[in-house]
Amino acid sequence: MNRFLLLAAIAAIFPFADLATAGEPPPPAGRPAYVCHRTAKPPRIDGRLDDKAWSDAPWTSEFRDIEGAGKPVPRFRTHAKMVWDDQCLYIAAELEEPHVWATLTKRDEIIFRDNDFEVFLDPNRDNIEYAELEVNAFGTPWDLLLPIPYRDGGNPMDAWDIAGLKVATAIQGTVNDSKDADKGWTVEIAIPWTALAIPRHTVKPPQDGDQWHVNFSRVEWQVNVKDGGYEKLPGKPEDNWVWSPTGVVNIHMPERWGLVEFSKTPSGTPAAVHPDPFAGARELLNRIYHAQSAFFAANGRWAKTPAELALAPPAAGTVAAGPEFKLEGAGWTATVEVVLPDGSRKAASIRNDSWLRIGEPEKK
Repeated sequence: MNRFLLLAAIAAIFPFADLATAGEPPPPAGRPAYVCHRTAKPPRIDGRLDDKAWSDAPWTSEFRDIEGAGKPVPRFRTHAKMVWDDQCLYIAAELEEPHVWATLTKRDEIIFRDNDFEVFLDPNRDNIEYAELEVNAFGTPWDLLLPIPYRDGGNPMDAWDIAGLKVATAIQGTVNDSKDADKGWTVEIAIPWTALAIPRHTVKPPQDGDQWHVNFSRVEWQVNVKDGGYEKLPGKPEDNWVWSPTGVVNIHMPERWGLVEFSKTPSGTPAAVHPDPFAGARELLNRIYHAQSAFFAANGRWAKTPAELALAPPAAGTVAAGPEFKLEGAGWTATVEVVLPDGSRKAASIRNDSWLRIGEPEKK
């Protein structure tokens, strides 16, 4: 059973316990951020990264172990770039690899059984309904939609496809030839905005200043050279190297992904990610979600008040009121209120299935 289906099976047995995160360490300090600039001319999707769109775009920080600080530095370098126009989000990545290999050639096979590059997109930053794309060195894609994370009992929509997806790879060396040393491989991806027609995301190019939660991951298997080919080392789990570490071996934690801000300024223009007035409220609500999950795992019920969770108080100025808890049926909602820079007040809430909303809680 693959890692995703295993998590889904566990969640189906224990629908309210956040087994993947109960008692886990806090998230790594410092969420990486990236300004995604508009490009006047889209790149050719041929895997080569030789277009002007890419030469002007900055690289992300180099990928780290998914568990963050204290873990070994990845053996090989990985980093990515992003640009956009009115039609697509464009993603490029460079993966250092002395022995490039791949085996899977059919779309929607379980691509992480090969070494791969992975993309995760949460346009609404609401922790649910996010897209995943995996690509191996052949350029074989696996795309799927997660209505809610596996930890909350979610099942992937494997039949969902990114309509109009373009993927290409280029090998700096020779694939599946163990007799030589390779430099690595590069990948280019074009994702049409129209393909992200998920229920809570309006289909349109981003507005200047829009912010998404995004993560990139690389699965890397240790191999032996055998009979002119490659064989995975028996008993060795895959390495998980990511742009934004989650603190645990679980990439399906959208609240711990990196922050991408879309800018209409061209690449090469100095730009920085703008402050989010709800950042403190988001952080507090996500802490409540994890604490509630751990509390349920330990006590078989949800905490009725914030005091039962023994959480540290929110940082000064992050919320104006709350949190208030409301138990509803088999679940709960926590709500806080934020004062915006113009003096207006707005609510933010989170539920037991990790759905985070800016606005009044909504039943469904």
